[in-house]
Amino acid sequence: MNINDLKKTGLVIKYNNEPYQIIFSQHSRTARGGAFVRTKLKNLITGQTLEKTFNSSDKIEKADIEKVKASFLYADEEKSFFMNKDNYEQFFLKNDSLGNKNNFLKEGETVETLLFNNEPVNIDLPQKVNLKVIESPPNIKGDSATSPSKNVILETGASLNVPIFIKKDDLIRVNTETEEYVSRVS
Repeated sequence: MNINDLKKTGLVIKYNNEPYQIIFSQHSRTARGGAFVRTKLKNLITGQTLEKTFNSSDKIEKADIEKVKASFLYADEEKSFFMNKDNYEQFFLKNDSLGNKNNFLKEGETVETLLFNNEPVNIDLPQKVNLKVIESPPNIKGDSATSPSKNVILETGASLNVPIFIKKDDLIRVNTETEEYVSRVS
């Protein structure tokens, strides 16, 4: 691969023999020198991010990532457990490496598991998921002068900012990439 391929956000490359996903890239060129790309990379195994500048002479290798469907089973304090839908094998991922993805996982949810060297390293959530509101503060009359919002608790335990008309037991659609409310599901 060359540095022009690094423009694609979401691309997974092999760096220091580990899979890194590009979460930001900026292509630049100097007056006399060659082109370079500033990137922000996220390690799919540890969840850590780092900034790396690639020059046009750098060798870049695309990571050999395979995607398989899995079901989310449950999570404890340190790990989240999944079951591969192809061979029914169970595996776990550390919650640290998943980041905020646990906020949108409910039991039985189907996710895509990213395999690196046939080992699960991370998951991809669906872009939008439906979650039930289990706790919502009451509306206050006269709150509608601006576009008001309030914090609610979802069935996964996550807290989310939503419009004030959302009530307890409502089913809402959430964008897992932006971690924002999308709509109420009827």
